[in-house]
Amino acid sequence: MIDSSAFQGKKAAYYTLGCKLNFSETSTFGRMLSDLGVKPVGRDEPADICLINTCSVTEVADHKCRQAIHRMVRKHPGALVVVTGCYAQLESETVSRIDGVDLVLGSNEKASLVDYLSDAWTRKSAGTEALHECHAVGKTRDITTFAPSCSRGNRTRYFLKVQDGCDYYCTYCTIPFARGFSRNPTIASLVDQVRQAVSEGGREIVLTGVNIGDFGKTTGERFVDLVKALDGVEGISRYRISSLEPNLLTDELIDYCAASRAFMPHFHIPLQSGSDEVLRLMHRRYDTALFAHKVARIKAAMPDAFIGVDVMVGTRGETEAYFEECYAFLESLDVTQLHVFPYSERPGTAALRIPLVVSEQEKKARSKRLLDLSDAKTQAFYAQHIGTDAEVLFERATRGKAMHGFTENYIRVELPAAEAREEYDNQLVRVRLGGFNHDRSALTVAAIGI
Repeated sequence: MIDSSAFQGKKAAYYTLGCKLNFSETSTFGRMLSDLGVKPVGRDEPADICLINTCSVTEVADHKCRQAIHRMVRKHPGALVVVTGCYAQLESETVSRIDGVDLVLGSNEKASLVDYLSDAWTRKSAGTEALHECHAVGKTRDITTFAPSCSRGNRTRYFLKVQDGCDYYCTYCTIPFARGFSRNPTIASLVDQVRQAVSEGGREIVLTGVNIGDFGKTTGERFVDLVKALDGVEGISRYRISSLEPNLLTDELIDYCAASRAFMPHFHIPLQSGSDEVLRLMHRRYDTALFAHKVARIKAAMPDAFIGVDVMVGTRGETEAYFEECYAFLESLDVTQLHVFPYSERPGTAALRIPLVVSEQEKKARSKRLLDLSDAKTQAFYAQHIGTDAEVLFERATRGKAMHGFTENYIRVELPAAEAREEYDNQLVRVRLGGFNHDRSALTVAAIGI
């Protein structure tokens, strides 16, 4: 039994690196601590507890994790420092040796955060040695727990974790080692979590996971059936699907989303490379023809759909010719935005056996070209919608700052501070879209409440 009195009045600082799934989990950790009486720390206040949720998708991410841990230790001397997430799972010994870290939790331990935290708090208060709990790299079969998460933190949108882990083992990736095999809760339990979000005033939910199209490995259910069940929950106005592997993005799912009550015309699809040869080197489970078919299928059903695409540049084996194939393929696609990131060598991955190495300078040059292409595509997509009407879900703004929100198809909209109203927060507001804002990152509002 947890002695919650030991936590009453304590304050916690949170720091999250990485994906939407991590942000969702951090929000859930925050809620768990809040139930014990722990409050979020103020801007310049010292924290009693620091929780860092880490990422390990690239070498740069690892470096940022170490920096964040050191920074939190310095900023909050004497605090109980807890580190979890993918970097903590993969490099538990490295993390545990960082001065000031009290508790390291791997993937299996997340669901029991409060129990481990209570034990660590007792040890720290007594001045005894800190507790470190984490599985070693490669023991993915030991990662069997599913830690539920449906939280919004300080955001308008809720993030619902529908799946965890991955069975794909792409040659460049360590996430299966950090997250374990694919697993999921039941559709019924997820529907219950969404109903709880409705009772808390939730309007929009983003479905998150590591490989969410793989939903059903644990329960024998299908992702499209989850989508249908969630669409029937009254009170939620919008759902977004965070990322779907192209080989798991079925025509049935596309057609359902196009006709659904609440699933938005917004897709994020990992491509990784527009060269079939590089896709084979990566051990991806599709080719460019299938990817192009999925994009065309979405656009046929939802002409105004926003389509985001993940692209990795400079992976081992990506010759100049293969990159040019990738660029030409992406240029030809009717997509909205590219999430571009350079390849990073990860210990223990099969990609290290591929002989051709792309220089850092060349990676930067290729990234720049794709980012420029992405900007051009996004600006063109936004420009097509100037003068049209849309519903925007606005988010609370800092006093004196512009208010922002997103349309159904994920166009970012800016409302000047002078026109912002508190009653717009977490509300769907009908607007007419104006031109670009000052830095062309959003469209302005030409008319509101139309």
